Amino acid sequence: MQQSNVDSSSGVKTGASRLSPLIPPLPRGSEQELRWTQLYGCSASLAVSQAAIAHYGVTVFVTTDPASADQIEQEIGFFAPELSVIRLPEWETLPYDHFSPHQDIISDRLAALRTLTGGERGVLIAPIATLMGRLCPLDYLERYSFAIQVGASVDLDDMRIRLTRAGYRNVSQVVEHGEFAVRGSLLDLFPMGAHTPLRLDLFDDEVEAIRRFDPETQRSTDSVDAVDLLPAREVPLDPDAVKYFRSAWRARFEGDPTACQVYQDVSQGNAPPGIEYYLPLFFEDTATVFDYLGDSTLMVLDTGVQDAAERMWAEIGERYESRRHDIQRPVLRPSELFLDVGAVNQQLHQHPRVAFVATDAAQARAFATQVADSVPIDARAPEPLARVHALVDDHPGRVLFVADSPGRQETLTESFARHGLRPARVDGWDTFLDSGEQVAVTIAPLERGVRLLDPDISIVTENQLFGERATQRRRRKSSTRDAEAAIRDLSELNPGAPVVHEDYGVGRYIGLQTMEAGGTNSEYLAIEYDGGDKLYVPVLSLHLISRYSGADPDHAPMHRLGSNQW
Repeated sequence: MQQSNVDSSSGVKTGASRLSPLIPPLPRGSEQELRWTQLYGCSASLAVSQAAIAHYGVTVFVTTDPASADQIEQEIGFFAPELSVIRLPEWETLPYDHFSPHQDIISDRLAALRTLTGGERGVLIAPIATLMGRLCPLDYLERYSFAIQVGASVDLDDMRIRLTRAGYRNVSQVVEHGEFAVRGSLLDLFPMGAHTPLRLDLFDDEVEAIRRFDPETQRSTDSVDAVDLLPAREVPLDPDAVKYFRSAWRARFEGDPTACQVYQDVSQGNAPPGIEYYLPLFFEDTATVFDYLGDSTLMVLDTGVQDAAERMWAEIGERYESRRHDIQRPVLRPSELFLDVGAVNQQLHQHPRVAFVATDAAQARAFATQVADSVPIDARAPEPLARVHALVDDHPGRVLFVADSPGRQETLTESFARHGLRPARVDGWDTFLDSGEQVAVTIAPLERGVRLLDPDISIVTENQLFGERATQRRRRKSSTRDAEAAIRDLSELNPGAPVVHEDYGVGRYIGLQTMEAGGTNSEYLAIEYDGGDKLYVPVLSLHLISRYSGADPDHAPMHRLGSNQW
């Protein structure tokens, strides 16, 4: 990458990075937009991570979609593990859907918003759809959050009421975010934003201990001193909020509100599926992501963000038109739920910003990078690593091979060694840079390689060595849960309970059935979908099935196989 001389007048801390040649130029104030180009492969994440280290405020990386956000998050974590990376995901539902986002997504969103209110420096990664959506106001998290410490006095009956008003669900066994269970003197709960559930051990009304526990085995592990509780939803359900919702509903929609199931459910203090698309009815004023950001925020827009915003706005309009005449479930106008493209652009222009553009764009700063070379390993060739050897032998700089797990690193180094190539093992990007090794291998979940020309370094991922096989293996690994854990997760289900298949959506659990296939008797989990269609899932694929947790199971949707509902 090209070297840039940056001074304090631009708001950048000179010498903030140990890799000064990789610090890109940053905009001076909100009136300036810089264009960056020729950022191939993972070099875009490298440039943003170095910019975030140099920048004195929050850096927001706006992506086109959730998959891109996942990729960017992993890459920044590799290049700058010292950076605080905040992920604000989109709901991953279609506009005006009749079901809610998964509780894990809501948990991540609430945790990200809480972090932003603290003014912590770092990188916020968000798809453009998230920036377009309206959010709960800033004071919502403060009003519905509370902390519990060891030694505190807790009345279990009052705590039940408080958790319920915060949106938590009372269950028999805690498994998902937003659940709690009371068993004698034990209070189990899975706080939003937490990675593991917690178990509060009470002696009379005093919290004697707080321990993490495994939701699969239900066994306690290590202890903590306190727990911070966020609300379980992005909308409140306490009596005052319900009263405000009822009034706002009657002001927005004509007709008898009691004929609408959503109105009835909220009136009873329940959260019906898709309640998020009525968020403005719970607050006098809503907020957007921009309200959670300070004036010093640096906005970085990935290539294609503008087009993605326009597609999103068109989809919102189409789905609104298809649902606006439904008197059983009336919908709010798009402007109440989303920012249009013009409003988003107006907000973006209030911050210093960088836009990734095509290589032929005018006034764009070109970075010294090249597309990564493909160096496939051909196991059937006389010299399987011929292309790899050619890369290493002819490369004027240094080469870093990247494996996506310790096991893959071991396999890769053994394969290399059999063919006379012995890369040094390093712990990460910074270690590689400090090591001076010409050829090395490390572990990181990178899918995109790149060649940097200044300094001259080639990053070679498994995709470049094994093609699509590496990507497919990574996707299988990332979505696979232990089969026994999946069975435990489903063991409490009764016939008729809603379940979710990753590929086909929400159906109803029928039970486990033994069927003959290919001359062999095997056990299958049967799921019924809308229209009576049935899906039989082999037990080896149970990692694709999970309990439905979007809302009250009695109001869970039921999808049709072969449709685009999911």
